[in-house]
Amino acid sequence: MLMKILQMESSRRHERNPMSEILIPAELITRLRAARRIAVLTGAGISAESGVPTFREAQTGLWARYNPEELATPEAFRRNPRLVWEWYAWRQTRVRQAEPNPGHLALVDMEHRIAEFTLITQNVDGLHRRAGSHQVLELHGNLFRAKCLDEDRPVENWPDSEEIPPRCPRCGALLRPDVVWFGETLPASVLRAAEQAAAHADAFFSIGTSALVYPAADLPFTALGTGATVVEINPQPTPLSPHVTFSLNGPAGVILPELVARVWG
Repeated sequence: MLMKILQMESSRRHERNPMSEILIPAELITRLRAARRIAVLTGAGISAESGVPTFREAQTGLWARYNPEELATPEAFRRNPRLVWEWYAWRQTRVRQAEPNPGHLALVDMEHRIAEFTLITQNVDGLHRRAGSHQVLELHGNLFRAKCLDEDRPVENWPDSEEIPPRCPRCGALLRPDVVWFGETLPASVLRAAEQAAAHADAFFSIGTSALVYPAADLPFTALGTGATVVEINPQPTPLSPHVTFSLNGPAGVILPELVARVWG
């Protein structure tokens, strides 16, 4: 009986400390303690740990017959604005069911401890802001925002109407999701701010991203070019892995809380 209790307690300790088999180099801890400017790039991987399906995995149920690339374009919206608006409304419903995970929360903690901190995300789910992050640059927009199709201006409120999509209260044009569609460029001011953050960072993190989508995939190399310590956190190696200063293989929700605790705890 005693042996069984000890085995159970050992199992619980392992569950509480899944980092026990993951090495965080002492040199990385030393460098991060000295860092005053940190920039972070996140991708779909960190949201997947909250249960948010990736762009292509999201097609289920009534939407399974649609190719997402055929819905996320300006042409698709002009062809059938109601269909595209309802697809994004359905995606909003799915994302609302997710909660920020320990990886999101660890980045909030990191922001509180760093003089200059910038969080750059490719995700449109808003989970970083829900977790409590403030210095967030959303490269691809936000699923929960709308903007005027004609004026390209953000619109936060509009009169209740049965019309789908609703119309801009300023000019009467259709509202569209405030996300970057295929064939569109990233918001110039947001991209410029991300590039500046990468260029001036003492340390740069690439977290949960495939390192295949440009121009975001260039940001770690910008940081490397100016002498920053570049850290990749991802379950699997990526094309970026051979170039980074430190590569930590594993889920962000496991690695980041332990990393923050060891560096600043």
